[in-house]
Amino acid sequence: MSRAPARVTARSGRAAAARTAKPARRRPPAKTNDLPRIPLPPGLVRTIRNWTLGLFVLAAVVAGLIVMGVPQMTGMAAAHGLGRMGFVVRNIQLTGLKQVDRDTVYRIVSEEHGQDMPLVDLAQVRQQLLQLGWIADARVSRRLPDTLAIDLVERVPAAVLQRNQQLSLIDAEGHILAPVDAHTMPVQLPLVIGDGVEAHIGALRTLIASQAPLKQLIEGATWVGQRRWDIRFQSGETLSLPEGDAAASQALATFVKKDQEARLLGQGYVRIDMRDPKQMVIRTSRDPGTRITDPAPPSATQA
Repeated sequence: MSRAPARVTARSGRAAAARTAKPARRRPPAKTNDLPRIPLPPGLVRTIRNWTLGLFVLAAVVAGLIVMGVPQMTGMAAAHGLGRMGFVVRNIQLTGLKQVDRDTVYRIVSEEHGQDMPLVDLAQVRQQLLQLGWIADARVSRRLPDTLAIDLVERVPAAVLQRNQQLSLIDAEGHILAPVDAHTMPVQLPLVIGDGVEAHIGALRTLIASQAPLKQLIEGATWVGQRRWDIRFQSGETLSLPEGDAAASQALATFVKKDQEARLLGQGYVRIDMRDPKQMVIRTSRDPGTRITDPAPPSATQA
């Protein structure tokens, strides 16, 4: 009789411990970046596979036709068909032609006369025209049904270049345009001399334009030592300018001012040296007031 209560007590203790114990926490499911999968119908998968295979086969067929020249033959046939309909080059229209030899231009473009209009290679015609020195740009276009239109942009001569006893017209960018005869040389253009002078024609043109009163009095210019200018005047003087565009422009402006004050040109001076911005050195001749032909016996004065 004495053991029963003890068993009851033990059971009661275990039950109380079970009631007081905290339930175990469940771990949240791990997060994944997998997008939800949408099942595709079996028919759609088969259709995609068939289209992919079909496109692959089509690409292979097209590549084979290109190798055999079928597209070119088809294009040629279409071009000839348009030609039979009247789309043939029968007229050539030229605009912008001033200095370029007309016969030379016609010789290039006449090869397209009678050609089916779609077969005219506009880019090739343009490149042939650009080989002519005078032409800066050329626009070639079709004017249906039968006209090939060519619009030329010519270069503008800026000087006459003397090299190896040969005279040539040259533009501000240094492009040689055409040879020129000494008896027909345009007097309004300066005669330029010197190694590498082609690259400095634009700078010379800007320099002269900065002093408009001198433009009509300048005969030519020499690019000396590939670094500076000697300006030659029609009255016989040579003006030596310093190096650098800014320094040369300032010296030329000073010369114009002094010429207006003291009339330096036409007095028989041989050379007016302004290479040193701080002073002007003038060389004279035996016969002041005449055009200089013999600069050998100089005397130096400063102004």
